[in-house]
Parts: sequence; C-alpha cells; structure tokens
Amino acid sequence: MAKSVLKKTAIGLGVVIAVAHIGALGHLMQRDSRRPDVAQVPLPPVNEYSSYRIIVTPDGGYQIEYIGNDPRVLENETDVDRRSGFFGLGGHNRTNTTRQFTQDGSRNHNGGADEEGKLTAEDIACIEAAGGGRQSGAIVGGSLAAAAAPSLISIPYVGWLAAGWATMLGTDVGGDIGAGTAQFIQGC
Repeated sequence: MAKSVLKKTAIGLGVVIAVAHIGALGHLMQRDSRRPDVAQVPLPPVNEYSSYRIIVTPDGGYQIEYIGNDPRVLENETDVDRRSGFFGLGGHNRTNTTRQFTQDGSRNHNGGADEEGKLTAEDIACIEAAGGGRQSGAIVGGSLAAAAAPSLISIPYVGWLAAGWATMLGTDVGGDIGAGTAQFIQGC
C-alpha cells in the first residue's frame, strides 16, 4: 500500500512539473506586445581600411559615424639586415626603409608616384641576376655537399638521412650565396 501511494505521488509531482515547464516555455515563446522592438541598424560595408561607430540612444534613435578610407595614409616599414661583400665576408649591411602610401595604391617613391605593378629595367635585371645566381649556386652547393655524403652514410641508422640533409643544406646555402654574389656583381 505504501508503495502505491509513493508511486502515485511521484507520478502526480512529475505531471505538475511537466505542465509547469510547458507553461513556462509557452510564456517565453509568446511575443510580448508591450516590449518595444529593437532598432535594426544597417551596418555599413566594412574592410580593413574602414571604421565606424554607432551611438544608440535609449529612445530608439541611432547615429552612425562611418569613415571609408581610414587611415588615409598607411605606412610600411621594412628592416633588412644582410651580409655584404664577396661571399658575405664584408660584414653586415642594415637597411631601414619607410614608405607611405594610400589605400588606392599610389605610393610615394622619392616624391613621385609610379604606376602600380610596373618594374623598371634595373629591377628586372636584378631579378634575373638573383635567379641565375641562385640556380648556379644551388648546383655548386649541392655538388659540394654531395661529396661529403659518403662519410655521412657511415653513421649508423641515420646516415642516409644525414647525407640527404647535408645535400639539401648545401643546395640552400649555395643558392643564397650565389644569389647574393650575382646581385653584388650586378650592383643591386
């Protein structure tokens, strides 16, 4: 008898809680006509060069400040530290370059704007010299490193891997030295 009373009480309590939950959900899902609608603010187009600020007042009004080309002048600072001299033995040459430009791409180079994407004959000659020097240097550096491969292969378990690493390192270093030498000779 005690079990049936406990069972009836548990079922009754479960029904009351279920009805209360359904009633609460119905109340929350019903739209309250007294609550004012939130203002739908049309957002302006945004990219990395724009900014906006929205000020909303308690009475539902809003004000938008939009700047489409912000900042108006951008700045690019480049700091290059490279070896100078023949085979990089002449010390270090440190160059710090600061350029100012606008979003539309007109750059200030020595007081005048050049056309975007145009290379001068000197730039093309320097690129060709660096490419040719890098290829020649990579061949020489890889060949010299490959000469050391037989002694590295004798290392137990990882000799084949060490020989490959040495050859790749020689190719990379030789390419860098070759490109630097060719640019130095070309006067870039």
